[in-house]
Amino acid sequence: MLSGGYGIYIIITLVFAGVGWLASNKLKGTFEKYSRVPMTSGMSGAEVAQRMLTHYNIRDVKIVAGQGTLTDHYNPATRTVSLSPAVFEGRNVSAAAVASHECGHAVQHAEGYAWLQFRSKMVPVVQVASRFQSILLMLTVGGIAGGFFGQTMLLITIAAFAITTLFSVATLPVEFDASRRALAWLEQSGTATGPLHDGAKDALWWAAMTYVVAALSALTILFWLILRYMGSRR
Repeated sequence: MLSGGYGIYIIITLVFAGVGWLASNKLKGTFEKYSRVPMTSGMSGAEVAQRMLTHYNIRDVKIVAGQGTLTDHYNPATRTVSLSPAVFEGRNVSAAAVASHECGHAVQHAEGYAWLQFRSKMVPVVQVASRFQSILLMLTVGGIAGGFFGQTMLLITIAAFAITTLFSVATLPVEFDASRRALAWLEQSGTATGPLHDGAKDALWWAAMTYVVAALSALTILFWLILRYMGSRR
């Protein structure tokens, strides 16, 4: 009874994978565009990050050089701002935008921003839920398990997806707030004003859109699973 629904799941996944790919490509294109616009101050991303942390009197966060492209992140557990090579060394608008955004997370942490704390507490549970999602889908939506057992497994699948979906949704205010803090500081500190500030805003907007797509995808799949469960009980 549930096996026919697996095709719908594949379609939903492919649609959002396509939208996500477009958003990711737009982000990469925007990053490359503003990576050709130099900072008038000549500061690198690492220097911008250090200046922002100093402004907020954050002394216990280290800025480290990471690897890869657009892999920048803040780790609240180790209190490190990891910047990809292009951002760490770059002396352009894109580097400044990304570096200040990641430091925005460090500021959130220092100020006890509720959404960041909530998301951080969810990480262990999300890791477990995401690990079993694909197996649960095969057992339920794929039609491997049916009857009462199948309904029970589908309910467990919904619970797992609800956890990861909540995490994706909770990520949105965290990311938007970090960008807001970054843009406000870039302008108020005089680090990036006028066209440079507009470029940073554009870059961070498309970065945020990748999280929006992920959240919408998660919500759609969760809603569809709930409909499947309701239909299986008739």
